[in-house]
Amino acid sequence: MTRIGLYPGTFDPIHNGHLDLIRRALKLVDRLVIGVAINSGKGPMFSLEERVAILKAETATLENGGEVIVHPYAGLTLTAAREVGATVILRGLRAVADFEFEFQMTAMNQQLDRNIETVFLMADPRHQAIASRLVKEIVTLGGDVSPFVSEGVKRRLLEKVVKA
Repeated sequence: MTRIGLYPGTFDPIHNGHLDLIRRALKLVDRLVIGVAINSGKGPMFSLEERVAILKAETATLENGGEVIVHPYAGLTLTAAREVGATVILRGLRAVADFEFEFQMTAMNQQLDRNIETVFLMADPRHQAIASRLVKEIVTLGGDVSPFVSEGVKRRLLEKVVKA
C-alpha cells in the first residue's frame, strides 16, 4: 500500500523551512503531494501558475526516495487530501501561535473525516523564524533574503520587485 501525504500551503514563496519539511516528510510517506492552495485572500505575490512552477523546480532534485507531486487546489484542504488519496496531512509548527491555529484546524478536520490524520513536524531551529510573509517584506524593502530561500527563489523574488 502506498502511503500518500498532503503538505498544503500557499508557498508564496517557498522558503528553506518549507524545503526542510518536504525532505523530512518524504521519510514518512511514499508519495508527497504538495498542495498549492489557491488563496487570493492572502494577496499572493506570485500567481498560482508561478508558485506551481517554482515548487516543481525546487523539488525536482530531492533524493529522499519518495515521489513528489505538486498539485494546485481550491477549497478545503481535507477535500484536496481525499482527491489525491492522502491519508495524512503534514503540517509544520514553528511557534506556539502556530500550534493554537493548527490544533483547532485538526480538531475540525477530525470531525469531518476521521480517516485522515494530521501529522505535525516541528520546524528545524534554523528555520523557525522564516515566514513567507517576512521574506516578501524583506525583499520588497531591499534586504537580502539569501539566508531564507534558494538562489532560484531569490532571483524570482528580485524579478517581481523590479517589475513592481
